Amino acid sequence: MQVRSTKRILAVLAGLAMAALPAGAFAQAQTVTQQANDEAAKNAHQAREALDAMVQAMGGQAWLDMKNKEIEGHVAAFFQGNPDLGTTLTFEYHQWPDRDRIEVTKHRDVVEFYIGREGWEVTYRGKKAMDKELLDDYLRRRDHSIETVVKEWLKDPNTILVYEGPHMVERRDAVQVTVISPQNEAVTIFMDVSTHLPLRREFQWRDPLYHDKNTDAEEYDDYHTIDGFPTAFTITRFKNGDMVRQYFVTGAKYNETLPADFWDVDAATARIKKVK
Repeated sequence: MQVRSTKRILAVLAGLAMAALPAGAFAQAQTVTQQANDEAAKNAHQAREALDAMVQAMGGQAWLDMKNKEIEGHVAAFFQGNPDLGTTLTFEYHQWPDRDRIEVTKHRDVVEFYIGREGWEVTYRGKKAMDKELLDDYLRRRDHSIETVVKEWLKDPNTILVYEGPHMVERRDAVQVTVISPQNEAVTIFMDVSTHLPLRREFQWRDPLYHDKNTDAEEYDDYHTIDGFPTAFTITRFKNGDMVRQYFVTGAKYNETLPADFWDVDAATARIKKVK
């Protein structure tokens, strides 16, 4: 999305056109331009207010300062909208800005690490680098998460905010805001009009092989407050409109004191090998 580039081109063309106008028409054009700028500023202010309300609903400064979180639950996978048999027990840990650890099965003997821009899978056979396609998919979603938008994108004065008004998410009234980063990446967030909690997050990305656009979306439902933080107990992921994953959360913990070697891939490898 070349939003800023397009705006620069339009601004130059508008400037050339205005320079060729008679004095009266030039003044009128200036007035119209100022009105457009005022409307854009008002729109951005509405968007900012909606996002600020969302952050407050999620825990305010405590959410912004959160050290880490652990989410426990069962994951159901889907293919072409149809569920695979059974679910998988997972324990997902996240520490801002770029540390994620996913432990799979009740024995926690399969562990995925996403640290910085690298990914590792650990089993009793040892560790191996994450498949590139899977790693790219994970990092892409982390780069376009609500947390990244709030904690990184909104701090940049060149980020563009667009308030897009009322919307519906699964028969629930919402307001829609799109945030466009200085790199022209866009994330759209839908927030409940009553609670201000996020109901949906979506973004588009272009496939590097086929060059077509894909839409990645997550919906959040069934919120429960744990340790002061509203926590979605149902998280559903969509790709191009098809459901691909549903996470049924059974518990959550925040701001834990984690072991010193918790993010050490080799330490996790040694533990799992020892258990086996």
